[in-house]
Amino acid sequence: MKKISLIFSALLLLAGTEMISCNSSAEKVEKAEDEVKVANENLDEANAEYLADVEKFRLETNEKIDENAKSIADFNARIATDKKAAKAEYKAKIAALELKNTDMKKKIADYKADGKDGWAKFKEEFNRDMDELGKALKDFTVKNE
Repeated sequence: MKKISLIFSALLLLAGTEMISCNSSAEKVEKAEDEVKVANENLDEANAEYLADVEKFRLETNEKIDENAKSIADFNARIATDKKAAKAEYKAKIAALELKNTDMKKKIADYKADGKDGWAKFKEEFNRDMDELGKALKDFTVKNE
């Protein structure tokens, strides 16, 4: 009887260990699911921030492009009274600046969000090009005045 009791106790101990281990596995799965859920929420938040950054940059850039277009229109109005030879030269330079400004507007409008790395590269190149255009416009006004 003592052997049966000892065997029964050992089986009970094994069964208890199995039960604890099952609960532990279930808890691990639940914890992992929670971690995945949090990671997905963080990813969604990061994507939303990225897309908001893209939209904010587009709005700011479009304002700069519109300012450039106004400057170009002002240049055209100013050179209307210049001599014919100077007027032709200025018009050619203004046309080139206007084309670059239009290209920049198209470039920002056509940008498709393709991830943070691509965005960072695009933004850096675009800002460099916008700075060059702004400098060219500024240099033109200084030379023209």
